[in-house]
Amino acid sequence: MKGKLYLIPSPLGEYDPAEVLPAPVLQRACGIKCFVVEEVRTARRFLSAAGLKGHIDELEFHTLNEHTAPQEVDALAALFDKGDVGLISEAGLPAVADPGAALVALCHRKGIEVVPLVGPSSLMLALMASGLNGQSFAFRGYLPAKTDERKSALKDVERLSKSLNQSQIFIETPYRNDSLMADMLKMLQPGTQLTVAADITLPTAYISTRSVAEWRRSPVTIGKRPCVFIILA
Repeated sequence: MKGKLYLIPSPLGEYDPAEVLPAPVLQRACGIKCFVVEEVRTARRFLSAAGLKGHIDELEFHTLNEHTAPQEVDALAALFDKGDVGLISEAGLPAVADPGAALVALCHRKGIEVVPLVGPSSLMLALMASGLNGQSFAFRGYLPAKTDERKSALKDVERLSKSLNQSQIFIETPYRNDSLMADMLKMLQPGTQLTVAADITLPTAYISTRSVAEWRRSPVTIGKRPCVFIILA
């Protein structure tokens, strides 16, 4: 009988996993011996804090990240012949804005049971705290990195938000947070609502929703922190 794929959420920062993950999730994670992870060092640290300190060397790790070739993903199917496998991303929910989705898709093709476990999603936590439209929303992922393309994309996303009355959620590589913020304040209409949600669940968390006009009057420096942005035109 083949093993199952358990989608194991991880904390959004460096703190006790028990602060955000239910005890049954931690117990399940500690009962698995084979893991597919985005980054081995981070996963080892998380599992140690989750209750496996002193037993990490007994575990089996396989890497799946943005550089993993499709044939390497296919080869991971053999892991389930030996038992259950846990999928862990760098932070938050596996397979959501995460390369681990390729393993989930493989399991569905192979008839392997997929079991999602409860944990934090920075996207949903940001939307919950935004005060914006939680009835209709879309996750846009990353906007283009090149300045001209990003400015054009911001205008497109704003137009779409206005036409659909839909919250538009996106993220950015932390070192580009402030340049993205500057572009938003330059390109978006003054009345558009903008949420900035950084370091969610951490002691340094910052979540604020204001109009673009208000942000222009009182801008902030986000720095290199994990951040979710939401606009509603």
